[in-house]
Amino acid sequence: MLNLYRAATIAAGPLAGVALRRRASRGKEDMSRLGERFGRASASRPPGALVWIHATSVGEALSVLPLVERMLNALPKGHVLLTTGTLSSARLMKGRLPERAFHQFVPIDRPDAVCRFLDHWLPQLAIWVESELWPNLLRDTHRRQIPTVLVQGRMSAKSYRYWRWARRLIAPLLAGFDQVLVQTQADANRFRDLGAVQPMVTGTLKYAAPVLTAEETTLREMGKALGVRTRWLAASVHPGEFEIVYQTHLVLRSRFPDLLTIVVPRHPSSASDLEKEWISKGLSCARRGVGVELSPETEIYIADTMGELGLFYRISPVALIGGSFVDHGGQNPIEAIQLGCAVLTGPSMFNFSEVMADFVANGLSVSITTPAELPEELSVLLAAPEHASVLAQQQKKAIAAKAGVIDKVFEALVCRLPAPE
Repeated sequence: MLNLYRAATIAAGPLAGVALRRRASRGKEDMSRLGERFGRASASRPPGALVWIHATSVGEALSVLPLVERMLNALPKGHVLLTTGTLSSARLMKGRLPERAFHQFVPIDRPDAVCRFLDHWLPQLAIWVESELWPNLLRDTHRRQIPTVLVQGRMSAKSYRYWRWARRLIAPLLAGFDQVLVQTQADANRFRDLGAVQPMVTGTLKYAAPVLTAEETTLREMGKALGVRTRWLAASVHPGEFEIVYQTHLVLRSRFPDLLTIVVPRHPSSASDLEKEWISKGLSCARRGVGVELSPETEIYIADTMGELGLFYRISPVALIGGSFVDHGGQNPIEAIQLGCAVLTGPSMFNFSEVMADFVANGLSVSITTPAELPEELSVLLAAPEHASVLAQQQKKAIAAKAGVIDKVFEALVCRLPAPE
């Protein structure tokens, strides 16, 4: 099966270049760094020990920052290469990675690109984060006898059903890992069934991730513009959820005349069409991405900028976590909770099953089954800010209790680090 996949990626090689250039023309790739996607490094390999960590996108990259720090402390002269596949994660990591850590885009999963990447960087340890498994890249890493570890491995029931049909493809990839560290016992069972050897449950590093930042001047200005207005946040909203937010706003507006609904789309490119639709329905909207300032008349504030979730969590007493009313599995609730924002979710939170299980066990879950329940739950919290504050603090305490996961993960990895110079 792996040989068939390899042959297919070779045959489709020219199409990959066309697709990447088309994405770059649409602003979804960095044209100046497109060579990295073909395995052509844009930087020299630093001397000495090099640990390579691959994270899919923003959330995974942020979650491994404490691990990067631990690695660098253990290797005083070593370096960490972090690869991701998204433009947003590359931009964010530029300002967040510590000294001796640097970012490159992951190469496309084509044998020639993979070979160039590994030939240049020659990592002495490869760490893969969560569930993005590129067959050519993984197989060639294994063939070069580079130790490989999967950290905070996650396997949803949906992914598990798919991979059971493609077991011949995934089994040798999982068996090739020297160590598999997963988030929950359910993940361990699924990974083991698909071929992983003795997966270990350590939890998710997102418990220990640094809090999202916010620019102090912007935070003060936003606070002045908001005053004492009643407000709530719909964070990382996916297509299929915007109508739920709209209907919820209409219900809440009748109960809270000064209501402001802040909407952060998961994909900022959807903001323009969203603004036009809601204005056509009679709502007063302001769109941050085009510089429209928030005013007392603004009903819905569309925050379509990158890297500002930390700002909006700080100014919102309660947030709905997007991706939880569609079959996505939810976005990261920990980021909001760390900043004192009470969290509500829809029924689809399988990406964060460990977090939700903890909340249920401690009576802290506000998981909403149907969209019709959302305005009712929000009304309770908005009408009694002290209740929202207590819920937020209790959720925050539950999250803080799990921050020691970084110790478990590092202890499992430390024996595989290259020898310090």
